Amino acid sequence: MPHPALRAGSVAVVTGGASGIGLEAAARFADFGMAVVIVDIGADRLEDARREVSSRSRRAVVHAFEADVSDRPALDALAAEMDDRYGGVDVLMNNAGIGARMDAFGEVDVWRRVLEVNLWGVINGTQAFGPAMAASGRPGLIINTGSKQGITTPPGSPAYNVSKAGVKAYTEALEHQLRNTEGCKVSAHLLIPGYVFTGMTAGDQVEKPPSAWTPAETVDFMLTSLDKRDFYILCPDNDVPRELDEKRILWAAGDIVENRPPLSRWHPDYGEAFAAFIKR
Repeated sequence: MPHPALRAGSVAVVTGGASGIGLEAAARFADFGMAVVIVDIGADRLEDARREVSSRSRRAVVHAFEADVSDRPALDALAAEMDDRYGGVDVLMNNAGIGARMDAFGEVDVWRRVLEVNLWGVINGTQAFGPAMAASGRPGLIINTGSKQGITTPPGSPAYNVSKAGVKAYTEALEHQLRNTEGCKVSAHLLIPGYVFTGMTAGDQVEKPPSAWTPAETVDFMLTSLDKRDFYILCPDNDVPRELDEKRILWAAGDIVENRPPLSRWHPDYGEAFAAFIKR
């Protein structure tokens, strides 16, 4: 059955909602008849997103709120506004994120910015809205967008990997806390997208590669997983099926158990062993 928070009259806040997965999620929440608040930076982008969601679903009221998710006071102000206007929030999707390719010795300001948006943005959003959601006694959802890179941590983007690994650990702790809070009907969920064609992943590409999913496919999978009450929403794509994702995750965990070198999947001495493991 659909999650009881996803219904007409509920209120959803989506950060990073002006494009990609966030924009599609905002539109789908609006389809339920929910009031939707799109949070992002860039006034023009926000207004375009608000108009698009409004045009796609005339059932819902759609608001745009400009804020950087690293700015905790701004999110606290939005939470207070939502409490005054609607009596609180029922669905929070902490989705805002940025990427950066660099190494472990990369520029500290870039490292800091990635962590402020990708990790602290999730923490700020959850702490601004979560306590009131948990205390309300109403069914609710906190959906945090992670990444497979936060689990298998491939080389090339350590700042991004660290931030998303933090999101995974934080969301696991959050769900444990919520399910052990008396009277709380809010659950936390970790969205783990596959390869999705968005502004962040497109680069110079204009057309979606055949291997990528669209944001709509990703949100469809997310909503189906929420209906099943899944915590780990591990999305496939058109190139990597779930079975392969599972094997890659198991191999990464095996680096610790088997005392292999870190990131042994990319280590020349373990190439044949990894290939054999995948074929099993």
